[in-house]
Amino acid sequence: LNKTGHIFPPQFEDMDTEDGSVKYVLTGDGAGTVFEIDENSGDIHAIRRLDREEKALYTLSAKAVNKTSGQDLERASEFIIKIHDINDNEPKFAKETYVASVSEMSSVGAFVIRVTASDADDEAYGNSARLVYSILQGQPYFSVEPETGVIRTALPNMIRENRENYQVVIQAKDMAGQMGGLSGTTTVNITLQDVNNSPPRFPHSTYHLSTPESAGIGSPVGRIKAYDADVGENAEMWYTILDGDGQDVFNIITDSTSQEGVIKQLDYESKRLYSLRVQVTNTHIDRRFEQLGPFSDTAIVRITVTDVDEPPVFSRTLYIFEVDEDTPAGSSVGTVSARDPDTINHLVKLFSIDSNNGTISTRQALDRESSKWHNISVLATELSKFAL
Repeated sequence: LNKTGHIFPPQFEDMDTEDGSVKYVLTGDGAGTVFEIDENSGDIHAIRRLDREEKALYTLSAKAVNKTSGQDLERASEFIIKIHDINDNEPKFAKETYVASVSEMSSVGAFVIRVTASDADDEAYGNSARLVYSILQGQPYFSVEPETGVIRTALPNMIRENRENYQVVIQAKDMAGQMGGLSGTTTVNITLQDVNNSPPRFPHSTYHLSTPESAGIGSPVGRIKAYDADVGENAEMWYTILDGDGQDVFNIITDSTSQEGVIKQLDYESKRLYSLRVQVTNTHIDRRFEQLGPFSDTAIVRITVTDVDEPPVFSRTLYIFEVDEDTPAGSSVGTVSARDPDTINHLVKLFSIDSNNGTISTRQALDRESSKWHNISVLATELSKFAL
């Protein structure tokens, strides 16, 4: 009610006074601040804007008194002023922004969250506080129930890997959603929660690794990594060796931090090339999505053992020979032997050199299949004229 609002006066009996001088006085809740009375006519007026949501009822008393003496001419009349509601308050949501989540791959109608708004207008008076919810942004992915504000999925099998985050705007409108009603909005940020619906996959079918023959037991040979589009525990994997000629020589462990398969040497190698068939499998498999599997993959790992060129090793660290005096020149004094660690039991007796003219000669038959190349180191020294 605005300031010009008129309130009918209380009914007073006709006052018959000696001087005909009567005035009306108003007391009680809001008298003089919210309401005033015309002292001559008894009409009551609102002197400021009334807000039902601030105060809905006022209890007042009015009486007639003699203008001159102030004496009561009649017992005071008590009455109640009730403020009628108008639709002057828009709906307000409990939060400006809501955060919610729902599992990816959910079926249509899966519950996401309920949002609620309130209206300060009088629910018992018309439709001023009767709210209807609608979705302004977020279709066709989500829907909202008009009467409850419950948000549900509207599309089946939404995939997090395609899109993870959605912003939905919900409107609450009073007057039962009719034209002319007031409205308020809120934003709901919805995240699709991951489920294990993506199998691990190796990016390559074959991997090539190499390790030096000098590598010790337990030393890493290399790493291979499969990729899983899921996140968290749904992307956890473990690696195993299924078969191959290197099962007893190499092992594979799973790095829980990087989710890589680390291949390590388990025993000393005895040949140059090994082949392993490695499998990666999800640690946590969701039985609801087994039809999207298999949740494992395989790859071939070929490992080459590279040669490390090592110097020849003498069979002894010290040789002692005895020779008789007056032994003729050119007589044999003794034999020293060495072997090449790069070739098993390969004694360095394949070649000889003439110390005078440098001619290198074979000392035995050579086998190309055993070794195509032979590296020979030749040392030339100047003989002292005082040499014995």
